[in-house]
Amino acid sequence: MNTIQEVIKAVGGVLGIENLTPWSLLRVAVIVLAGWLVIRLLMRMADRLLERSKGLSDVRVYIRSALRIFLWFLLALMLAGTLGIEVTSIIAMLSVVGLAVSLALQNTLSNLAGGLTLLVTKPFAVGDYVEADGVSGTIAAVDLSYTKFITPDNKEIFVPNSQLSAARIINYNTLGRRRMDLKFTASYDAPTAQVRAAIEEVLEAVPGILDDPAPVVYLSEYRSSSIEYLVRLWTAAGDYWDVYYALLEGVRESFARNGVEMTYDHLNVHLVER
Repeated sequence: MNTIQEVIKAVGGVLGIENLTPWSLLRVAVIVLAGWLVIRLLMRMADRLLERSKGLSDVRVYIRSALRIFLWFLLALMLAGTLGIEVTSIIAMLSVVGLAVSLALQNTLSNLAGGLTLLVTKPFAVGDYVEADGVSGTIAAVDLSYTKFITPDNKEIFVPNSQLSAARIINYNTLGRRRMDLKFTASYDAPTAQVRAAIEEVLEAVPGILDDPAPVVYLSEYRSSSIEYLVRLWTAAGDYWDVYYALLEGVRESFARNGVEMTYDHLNVHLVER
């Protein structure tokens, strides 16, 4: 018995704890066991709440890890108080260390906060074509610190999440379809019905144009050297560019077949002899 007490006193001396007794160790063991059970119960409750919240599905792992660390930290403070260790000084020291670390890692922490914001709000998902912070491309990955874009010319661009979370984001895929507005010019000599028929011929031939809403052709403006026609239609988000280029090429060929002159701005100069 004396040997056990001597070992306990020696351990207390190493830890800087005075009057360490078997009873205090027994209290520590009971607190650890009770704390472990409480932490397990709280983690199960947190898991159920996180499973119900679909908006937090992408950050569930991070929230769960942070909560576990926080609960074990509280348990450690309770154990320190039970053993007679000054908890206030520990908290003050951790506060100073935390402030120093936050100042040193200010940009990193800002990116982490931006990443959590993007994961919770979900302004885009992997596979969406997005324009944000001067970058346009397909989202390849969304991490806590950076978001990876794949540009149309096959470049990888990593944008810090702190910039993305504060930037204006345009998502071209999230609504499933896009409206296209194209403008074509024709000569004043070409009848409106003839121009409209030439354009509608292409609209019927190009695949990928949605029937609802139906495409329309408007005479939109009388310009100095031509009449402008507006073509408005809807496509699936993934078909946008294929339809766009097919229409540009098809309308030019249709105008040529139907005898419609595709004019451009020009200036006629008349010389008068005196």
